[in-house]
Amino acid sequence: MYTWITNENDRAQWQAFVDAAKKKDPAFNLTLEGPSFNDYWTKVKTRLSSSGAPCIITTQAARAQELKDLTVPLDDLAKSNNIDISMYNKAMIDGLTVDGTLRGIPYDAEPVVLYYNKDLLAAAGVKEPGTKYTTSQFASDLKALTKDGVSGLAIPPGFGSGPGLPMAFADGNEPVKDGKLDLTNSGLVADQQFAFDLAAKEKVGTAPQSSDGTDVPEQQFMSGKAAMIIDGPWMYDTLTTKTQGKVGIAVVPSKSGDSIGMIQGSAFAIAASCKDKEAAFKNIMKITTPEVVGAVGAARGTVPSVESALKDWAGTKPAADVEVVKALLASGRPLVTTPSWNQVETTFSQYSSEGFRGSKSAQDILSTITNSAK
Repeated sequence: MYTWITNENDRAQWQAFVDAAKKKDPAFNLTLEGPSFNDYWTKVKTRLSSSGAPCIITTQAARAQELKDLTVPLDDLAKSNNIDISMYNKAMIDGLTVDGTLRGIPYDAEPVVLYYNKDLLAAAGVKEPGTKYTTSQFASDLKALTKDGVSGLAIPPGFGSGPGLPMAFADGNEPVKDGKLDLTNSGLVADQQFAFDLAAKEKVGTAPQSSDGTDVPEQQFMSGKAAMIIDGPWMYDTLTTKTQGKVGIAVVPSKSGDSIGMIQGSAFAIAASCKDKEAAFKNIMKITTPEVVGAVGAARGTVPSVESALKDWAGTKPAADVEVVKALLASGRPLVTTPSWNQVETTFSQYSSEGFRGSKSAQDILSTITNSAK
């Protein structure tokens, strides 16, 4: 399998799938190879055009359009193997459907959430948010939390990593419409400008450097230098166990307080160059059973793509946190993108620090991206 292996944490996650599948089929195994997550989206194209290319690759609902020429439709294989695709999260299946055909079997369905440091909120007299949270209350809370060297919000430079896009999504403002970029729709622009202003005007967060990875704001949050951060459930175990202070999660804030979940997640796909697609599909199904995705969810913290396995992920997690994820899964929609999404992300990161410093507007930056990422 060719996949992203940024660090030992990634490798351990993939190994968790192998180990879980081995319980039913002791002879099962997968050879793993691949670059970092950021490099994966360009290097996978080169790897699959070389000799001895792997049959199984990973993709995402948000990047399925981008990799469509590298993957094969799975609908007929699912039908001939009597696989009930409806057991998988609908938002993920919708996101992985390209040109009317399914291009991957999802193993997780992860709604972006808001993490908060309970100790810092208590010290500032801020009420803990939950399954309902308005952006006006969010802004007010961030102001109360920004003091004594602590920022209200840790901010990454990326687009999909927030905070602007997840908040826009929570309001129902999506970046793609009818298969084309729709970055300059008034709702998305306004929500992104709100996010920029949190740092540029309200001073409740520090403007990121364009070169920052997501680890920079995550470290800021974990060290107690920021009280809140918008991130994925895939960071739940890390952020709840390595942060100075107790951590809770809430929905991403929205104008109404009733948030639409921005569902992100990944899947296993078959490379178009694969000579034995039937065998590849059978191996994919061994690592996406409810038992396996549930076991990986319990061990690694990823929210399973199968609803019946959600109980395994929930485990001993606080009931309030589980309710937040369930609420966002219920309202959730997939983050659907375009084949040029890598360019969208790269260009946004290049200019976002200017937005967070107030020297460029959301309208300017999103218009620039729209004109360049055709």
